[in-house]
Parts: sequence; C-alpha cells; structure tokens
Amino acid sequence: MKAVFFDAGPVISLTMNNLLWILPKLKEKFDGDFYITQAVKNEIVDFPLTTKKFKFEAIQVLELINNGVIKVADTREIRETTAHMLGVANRVFSAHDHNINIVQYAEISILAAVKQFQSNTVVIDEKTTRLLAENPGRLKDILKKNLHTSISVNLDMLNEFKKFARGTNIIRSVELAVMAYELGLLDKYIYNKNNYNYGSEQLLDAVLWGIKLKGCSVSESEIRRILKIESR
Repeated sequence: MKAVFFDAGPVISLTMNNLLWILPKLKEKFDGDFYITQAVKNEIVDFPLTTKKFKFEAIQVLELINNGVIKVADTREIRETTAHMLGVANRVFSAHDHNINIVQYAEISILAAVKQFQSNTVVIDEKTTRLLAENPGRLKDILKKNLHTSISVNLDMLNEFKKFARGTNIIRSVELAVMAYELGLLDKYIYNKNNYNYGSEQLLDAVLWGIKLKGCSVSESEIRRILKIESR
C-alpha cells in the first residue's frame, strides 16, 4: 500500500516550528495514507494531553488524527514484532559485557508497522535508529567516542536487525520541509515590502535551522548543501 509512517520526533519538530499544517497538503500530493503507531500516539498525544507544557501541541496533532490526515496503526502483530525487534536492536552493541540500549519502543514500532502494511517509507529524525539501519559501523564509532570505551558487536543481532530494516526508506522532517518548499507551500512567508526583502533562500535557511534546532539530526554541512541545490 502507499503509506508513510511517522515517528514522534518529526511530528514534534513540525509542530514546534508551526509547520504541522503542511502535512494535509503533502498528503494530498502524495495521494496515500499517513500513519503513526499507537506507541507514537502515546508519546505525542496521550501523555502530553495530561501535561501543562505540551498540551497545546498534542491538541494540534489530535486534530489531524480526528480529521483523518494521520491514521493510527495498532495491531497485535505490530506490538509483538516491536517487542522482539526492540530486544534485538538493544543487544547489537555492548560495552564491558553489558548491552547498550540505543533505541526506544516507539521508533521500532514504526519499522514494524511498515513491514506489516507492506510499505517502505518512514520519517525518523533520530540519528541512532537511522544509523543502525543504514550505517551501523558509523554508529559503533559514535558510541565508542561518546562512551570512551571499546564497543563489541553481536553480529547475529546486527544481521537480524539489518534484515528486518532492509528495503525501508528512511527520511527526516528536513526532507518534508524541502518538499513543501519545492511545492511552493511556504511561499506565503516570502516577504518583500518597504525595502525589507526576505527571499526564498533566506526562508529555506530559516526553516531548515528551525527544524534542526528542534531535534532533527541534520548537519550544518547538509543544510548548506540543500541550500546550494535549491538555489540552482
């Protein structure tokens, strides 16, 4: 089926940058379904609704769910696969004979849902999950540097996770913002009045940095490269 599955991070980043409104328009262009899992909904809607700090953000996301822009996937198969693969992923790396917990339940639930729905695209901003699926060697180096110790790899667990994640297309909220920019959805923010010119390149730069600073794993060099490509 034609569907995109969202982790919590990208939805939070879009909400906090006042960009959640682009999702209905992107969904219309995509002509498919946007999904989160129940575990993700717990993170970005159910629990935040019980707080003071993030309640308004949760209400905004809930509106998209109630309007059918975002659907919630929750099956026994997703839950069982998530529980199993969470254990696999968190046994890939170890230090001093202790496994290193590197991923969370909600992130893995997105990958499990993709498999059940026979889709292939997920939106994940968190670097660790993406590196585990795409470049585990780089993730090992990061863990070694951050923990200041040698890191062991359980090849059986790594190969099982790589097989599980194989064929999954992982994108970030940055890519969603660039799509919105290319479709002209952000043009309303281009401003040229009374000698104050805030053009499209400055707009894109502002959007990309806003998303980066709200948690999306995108480097400064990547932002420069995107700006260079989009300015052609």
